[in-house]
Amino acid sequence: MEIVLTRFCFSAIVGYVIKPIALLGKAGEMSVKLSTKGRYGVAAMYDLAMHYGEGPISLKSVALRQEISEHYLEQLMGTLRKAGYVKSVRGAQGGYTLTKDPSQISVGDIIKVMEGPIAPVDCLLTDEISNAYCQRADACVTRGVWVKVRDSITGVLDSISLADLCEEEKK
Repeated sequence: MEIVLTRFCFSAIVGYVIKPIALLGKAGEMSVKLSTKGRYGVAAMYDLAMHYGEGPISLKSVALRQEISEHYLEQLMGTLRKAGYVKSVRGAQGGYTLTKDPSQISVGDIIKVMEGPIAPVDCLLTDEISNAYCQRADACVTRGVWVKVRDSITGVLDSISLADLCEEEKK
């Protein structure tokens, strides 16, 4: 099953298949949900990567191209700035730029900053022995399945850089 993430930059993830963390949806459908923070965060970073080296890019132009509220983008950029992925430039010619080459920033980096840890079940948020989410974590038969699911998703997201997305868009 291929996961279609959204209309904007994720159309650039052609050929990348994320094996699903299966959450049972309506009518038995399998789905994975990322919040708008994660999706729009990747979209904004992709936009900056497409214009890497051109100087600061205004939020207004990113908002227009990606069809995201400029106000919401300001909030997202604050999170990305605090994480060290973008820097802001003030003034009439101001805007945002990436702090690293697009090849050095993965989709996984952005998702983790915007969404927090990737964990299909809560018991993976802490270690097996002192698990605050599940008293049976150290003896749970299915925990290993969820660890493999998390590791697979993390592996795929970490393997796709912003530069990869830009290359896919150019094809």
